[in-house]
Amino acid sequence: MRNAVLLLTLFLTPLAHAQTSMPGMHHGAPAHHGTTTNGGLEPLKGKAFDRAFLSMMIVHHQGALDMSRAVLNNVKDPQVKKWTADIIRVQQKELGVMNTWLGTLGGVDKGAQTGMHTEMKGMMTALKANKDSDRALVEGMLPHHASAVDMANLALQRSSDARVLGLARDIIRTQADEMYAYRQWLIKRGL
Repeated sequence: MRNAVLLLTLFLTPLAHAQTSMPGMHHGAPAHHGTTTNGGLEPLKGKAFDRAFLSMMIVHHQGALDMSRAVLNNVKDPQVKKWTADIIRVQQKELGVMNTWLGTLGGVDKGAQTGMHTEMKGMMTALKANKDSDRALVEGMLPHHASAVDMANLALQRSSDARVLGLARDIIRTQADEMYAYRQWLIKRGL
């Protein structure tokens, strides 16, 4: 199973940069340190990386919560309802944990959050533009999760904090599996 997740991660990570299926997406928006959707995490290591990563991932998780809550009362498909509830439950819990950890690392890196705010705003705009709430959530979560997998993959390479490494591993496992399920859902509907 681990090998399958790692292979899927290696396959999906480049796709995180290539997501263009939704109008208004802002992958590659410059941020704090100025490069890609990773907001310039690439040059960072150790505690500076961990602080920037958690600061960005908090905004990223909040974006998933906002997107899920925006469609929660309008989704009709039972599977999409379950996914929406799961996103809210899991990411809300992880937000609390990340905020606690961030306090031990010196607090929020505001600069690292700037680009992520822009990216989440673009995703929310695209979600709201789609009148089919089921499809909007599933299609919106694909690039959203791809972005998280991309950042988490970098965390596995750069973090020096066992907690962050564990979180990154869990994000990759969970969100890669969810992306697979989302694609299967879309394929079954001819989308």
